[in-house]
Parts: sequence; structure tokens; C-alpha cells
Amino acid sequence: MAKLKIKTGDLVKVVAGDDKGQEGKVQKVFIEKNKAIVEGVNLVSKHNKPSAANPQGGIVKKEAPIHISNLALVDPKSGDATRVGYRIEGDKKVRFSKKSNEVI
Repeated sequence: MAKLKIKTGDLVKVVAGDDKGQEGKVQKVFIEKNKAIVEGVNLVSKHNKPSAANPQGGIVKKEAPIHISNLALVDPKSGDATRVGYRIEGDKKVRFSKKSNEVI
């Protein structure tokens, strides 16, 4: 299983696809599928059948997973998309922004 550089709660920018340029917070990461659900990005229409919980049914907009390769972490300092690196500081392994060289 690959190690992903994006975690739940990160602010990311979409760098490719229909939603290119949009930013949002990562809600969930699917490590085995290399995908993530980002708030407000990659919205799809889900048709809901009437049920006891939702007697009306209808069409609901919800976020669909988007591939990790189409996402880039937003640098907290500059607000730009950046790549992620790892380094050891003391006895801890930390993620850092390759753009500003700052720990995330």
C-alpha cells in the first residue's frame, strides 16, 4: 500500500480535471483506492428513492471521491499549491512544504 502525502483535514487545491482551481478541506481519504473526498469539490447528483427516513426522495448533490494525483496541498504560508516532503526533526518525522520549506 502506497503512503499518501495528503491527510484528512488538509486544505487542498484541485490541479486537474473539471473542478480545476477549486479549494477545499479533505473529509476522508481512501488509501487503498488513492482517492479522497474534498468538501465542495467533484459534486455529483445522487437520485434518492423515497424511504421512511426520506419520504419525498429526490435528487441530492454530494461529493464524490477524486484521485489524489489531481490534488495538491495548499501551503499555509503563501496560499499556493505545493509539493510535500518528509524530514526528521529531532526524533519526529514531519511533513514540510517544498515551496516555503515550512513544517505543515
